[in-house]
Amino acid sequence: MYDVRPNTIIGFHGCDLSVRNKLITDPNTVEVSNKPYDWLGNGFYFWENNYTRAKQWAENKAVKGEIGSPAVVGAVLQLGNCCDFLDSKFTGLIELYYPAMEAEYLAANKPLPKNVEARDDVHKDKLIRLLDCATIEYMHKVVTENYFRDINAKGHSSSKVFDSVRGAFSEGGPAFPGAGIQKKSHIQVCVRNLNCIKGFFIPREEVDFPLPV
Repeated sequence: MYDVRPNTIIGFHGCDLSVRNKLITDPNTVEVSNKPYDWLGNGFYFWENNYTRAKQWAENKAVKGEIGSPAVVGAVLQLGNCCDFLDSKFTGLIELYYPAMEAEYLAANKPLPKNVEARDDVHKDKLIRLLDCATIEYMHKVVTENYFRDINAKGHSSSKVFDSVRGAFSEGGPAFPGAGIQKKSHIQVCVRNLNCIKGFFIPREEVDFPLPV
C-alpha cells in the first residue's frame, strides 16, 4: 500500500529556558516523559508545526511555578514507524488492544485507569488521560515482546516496534460562540525512538512584513 503520510516534520517543544539551551548545546541530553497520564504514552513530546501552542504551554507552566523562564525549542523529526492516530488503521489497532488489557486488569483484580478532568480545567476536556496512556503503553509492551520473541526464535519478525506516536486533539473551549473549532486544537507527536530527532534549533521570531502595494 502506498503511504503518503508525512514522515519528516518540524516539531516544537515547550520547556524551561535552561532545558532549551542544554538541548541546543548538547542535543543528546534528551529526557523523556514517563508520566502515567501522558496523552500518547511515554516519550519526548512535540507540538507538530505549532510554535504558538508550545509557547502557550510553557508560559502556563511558568505561571503555575512549575518552570522558571518559559522557552521553546524546535526540532527536525523523522517519525519512522509511526503509530499515527490520524490514520484509522491505527485507531482500529489500539481498539483491538484495549480488551486484552482490560482482561489483565480484571484478572489481577486491579481497577482500570480512567481519563479524568484536571481541577483547573473549566472546559472539562479530561486532560489527565490515565486510560489512554495505559492502553498505548500496553500496546507497545505487547508489540515489543512479540518482536523480540520472533527475533530470538526465527531471527526475524513481522512485528514492527513503533518509533513514534502521533495524534490530533481538540481542547480549550470554542474559538467563538457556537463554534466547533477549539482554541487549543493541535497535533502532538510523542517520540519513543530518540533517533527520530535529527536536530534541535532555536526558532527565530516571525516578523510581520507589510504587503506590497
